[in-house]
Amino acid sequence: MSQEAVPEQAAVPAQPKGLLQQMEELMAALNADLSQLDAEFSAPRAASTEESGSA
Repeated sequence: MSQEAVPEQAAVPAQPKGLLQQMEELMAALNADLSQLDAEFSAPRAASTEESGSA
């Protein structure tokens, strides 16, 4: 087996991020997703209230 088949340096960025920076970016993305999800659940839904009232 030759190592030419898997170029390792092509996948490595020029300036690798630190673990702390990666975690901060992931937490920021998670917080944004959770905020959007919370807004979706908090928003009044006319269709869902009509369905539950007629059932």
